[in-house]
Amino acid sequence: MRLDVFLKQSRLIKRRTIAQEACDRGLVLLNGRPGKPASQVKAGDIIVLNLRTRQLTVEVVSVEAHRDAQQAAGMYRSVASEPRPVSDN
Repeated sequence: MRLDVFLKQSRLIKRRTIAQEACDRGLVLLNGRPGKPASQVKAGDIIVLNLRTRQLTVEVVSVEAHRDAQQAAGMYRSVASEPRPVSDN
């Protein structure tokens, strides 16, 4: 499954276009490398999201095309969530 689709299906990011933009801006790392929207995601991969106020690290548990909102959280396991430093600029 594509990285941008996984981020949307797992509900980590609300829309696929926003997931694509986050990848293009370098805010998403896949296994320690900058994640491109078309990068393939598989179980066991580590995704780091640099969100506005925090950095979220998750491990991919399953990759399934369609899940409802209650099951979406089962697609990943949270590894770490840390506050993101705020720049003075």
